Amino acid sequence: MQITRRDFLNGVAIGIAAGMTPLQILQAAPDGRYYPPSLTGLRGSHAGAFEVAHQMGWEKKTFDTDALPIAEQYDLIVVGGGLSGLSAAWFYRQRHPQARVLVIENHDDFGGHAKRNEFSADGRTIIGYGGSEAFQSPNHLYSKEVNALLKALGVDIKRFETAFDRNFYPDLKLSRAVFFDKETFGEDKLVSGDPTPMVADDIAPERLNARSIRDFINDFPLPEADRKALIDLHEAPRDYLAGRSLKEKNEHLERTSYRDFLLKDVGLSPIAVAYFQGRTNDFMALSIDAVAAADAYNVGFPGFAAMQLEPISEEARAEMEEPYIYHFPDGNASLARLLVRDLIPQVAPGKGMEDIVLTRFDYSQLDQAAHPVRIRLNSTAVSVRNVDGGVNVGYSRGGQLAQVRGKHCVMACYNMMIPYLLRDLPPEQAHALSQNVKFPLVYTKVVVRNWQAFHKLGVHEIYAATQPYSRIKLDYPVSMGGYEHPRDPSKAIGLHMVYVPTTPNAGMNARDQARTGRAKLYAQSFDQLEAQLRDQLQRMLGPGGFDHQKDILAITVNRWSHGYSCFTNTLFDDAEQTEKWMETARKPLGKVSIANSDAAWSAYAHAAIDEAWRAVGEFS
Repeated sequence: MQITRRDFLNGVAIGIAAGMTPLQILQAAPDGRYYPPSLTGLRGSHAGAFEVAHQMGWEKKTFDTDALPIAEQYDLIVVGGGLSGLSAAWFYRQRHPQARVLVIENHDDFGGHAKRNEFSADGRTIIGYGGSEAFQSPNHLYSKEVNALLKALGVDIKRFETAFDRNFYPDLKLSRAVFFDKETFGEDKLVSGDPTPMVADDIAPERLNARSIRDFINDFPLPEADRKALIDLHEAPRDYLAGRSLKEKNEHLERTSYRDFLLKDVGLSPIAVAYFQGRTNDFMALSIDAVAAADAYNVGFPGFAAMQLEPISEEARAEMEEPYIYHFPDGNASLARLLVRDLIPQVAPGKGMEDIVLTRFDYSQLDQAAHPVRIRLNSTAVSVRNVDGGVNVGYSRGGQLAQVRGKHCVMACYNMMIPYLLRDLPPEQAHALSQNVKFPLVYTKVVVRNWQAFHKLGVHEIYAATQPYSRIKLDYPVSMGGYEHPRDPSKAIGLHMVYVPTTPNAGMNARDQARTGRAKLYAQSFDQLEAQLRDQLQRMLGPGGFDHQKDILAITVNRWSHGYSCFTNTLFDDAEQTEKWMETARKPLGKVSIANSDAAWSAYAHAAIDEAWRAVGEFS
């Protein structure tokens, strides 16, 4: 990957000055302290976090650490400091209160995808989330183990219902909008009043400030025939598979993409279908050409109302109907911070979900010999081996190799990396682990001087069907723990922007799209990513008076080249085979157990915690 001068200054080598390693210096805060959340520029999978892993995965390099001395000994070593790894450490300590635990993490911050972004503007701190953003349907989907962990950390699910002001944007008469770009649709046009239901919506259906579907679609820059066809799809759907049995319909919808369903079964034109292209990007990290029509039905997409299908599952209904409001200002980064503070109380004062929001963490306390739990950042595991009733773990840090030993080890890293790390892994298990190819995505935070352009245009969120960033929205209106969401349009606010590097309509399966998108991301410099987002914001918001040159105050691009965990996709996968891969992949090997959300083939935070609980339980 080419590193530009901007990347270099924002994240690679500011650190040689203070006697730190380049990876350590990179993270120094303005006051000189190591504080990664305040960094801007290219974050997420940042320079320094992935190079050693790529040597193992791309170059097939093997790091021989067996002959190194055992530098330290622990009861548990956790590979991966994301939500699953931190939860594994927490569960282990619950079972063994005196245990010594080491967490090894390749990034410069803990939390994995639960990434905290901090900015300073208008004399105040603006907090954002750079990855895992909220609790998904906690009242319906959370296990007793997840709920017990949250309770022990002081998290009250009901508190989010008052912290999240669901009526804030509706009371300002703002709606959602769709941006049509001139390259695809012939002109740049923002159409407000979108009535489309969202998966797990944070806005109540009756508060969308939406137009009727007919008025909304008739404002699209499409030929009249296409507008009529789209209106009929919503208002007068037919049984597009008439004459087939329920079983035949289900099989067809599972093996047909939503794009092909709209093109071939419904009969929409390609330009009309393009309106839906990116609707699935944020939730599934795939465009509609790689999403089954059956999955589109489960998340409320149009076209199925007259087909007499079975009702969607209870789980799918919970995801659709339970409001998406269980959100800290920094997303699930606060959950990671709660776990770390409970494991290492010296990092920050306080207790509970309120004071965690603004508490400043002392990162120098993460890896202290005097503490029973240590978190070692900027350290990439290179070898995990069962030896003489324990586990030897080799890792690389700052270009130096070291080896530590534990009685047990939890591998809470990406499944697809485990075959390169865990020695003597059976070939069948290595293959099963490799099948969880994670989907890349980018969560970009842009702090703008004010949000008057949104207010003038009457929108708080924009869907862009065929642009790089498919979703752009004003930050969630959450106030808690002394943090107040910006309420004045003349003041600074954070924008959340979602970019999924898909390759639509190219005939690729989901895994190949993921690999192609990952390569695309690694090839893009921060300068290129910045230019891309500035162009798109200007085109969308310019009519409202937005000027990207003066209105953008800060940019943090959270690049997750390995983002969402893979999930069963009926277009390309056999469900029984996927289930076998899942069971085979997470089998323990000696004193090593496997966690991470990948082990559940689910990208949710509660899945990561459940897998940690299972992995630790395998040691009993």
